[in-house]
Amino acid sequence: MKIVTLLMMFFSSFLVGEKTLSTGYQPGDKATDFKLKSVDGKQYSMANYKDAKGFIVVFTCNTCPFAVKYEDRINDLAKKYKEKGYYLLAINPNDPAAQPDDTFELMQKKAKEKGFSFPYLVDEGQKIYPQYGATKTPHVFLLDKNLIVKYIGAIDDNTDDASAVKEKYLENAIAALEKGTEPSPVVTKAIGCSIKVKKKA
Repeated sequence: MKIVTLLMMFFSSFLVGEKTLSTGYQPGDKATDFKLKSVDGKQYSMANYKDAKGFIVVFTCNTCPFAVKYEDRINDLAKKYKEKGYYLLAINPNDPAAQPDDTFELMQKKAKEKGFSFPYLVDEGQKIYPQYGATKTPHVFLLDKNLIVKYIGAIDDNTDDASAVKEKYLENAIAALEKGTEPSPVVTKAIGCSIKVKKKA
């Protein structure tokens, strides 16, 4: 009996330790609004969208092969869900000093070439992505109109081929919100490149 109790205490402390190691938002948390510059030179904030039913915040970039594979899908999602009241805001979290191909000028070029239909924002000073807990590009956070985090993770289950997707995690989560129910799953593993941080001197 003592052995069982000791094991339970061990695993409980392990789980608590794991929980304290997690950073950023969890499902059910309220996200803080941001005000970031987009490739069109304007500042964007979620407060600007008074009629929003929710927000799709995507951390992505110019350079990651996974992010590049999702560019068209992200653009299609932005167009589709804008009509339904869900606004997509893409944020580039990479520091251009660490990844020179993620400069603001090259972001502008990318947005023009791809015809992005959403604000492509720059996380100057890398202040926003740590708040959210984003670790990859792409990494998605679905918020409801009150900025409550409802889903975190991948867009879908196939990074390589959009036509072979079986599970549309993000779209399923939005469908759940439309029905007034909680998404399931609420978290999936984001597949992508690590966020590039400027090395400290």
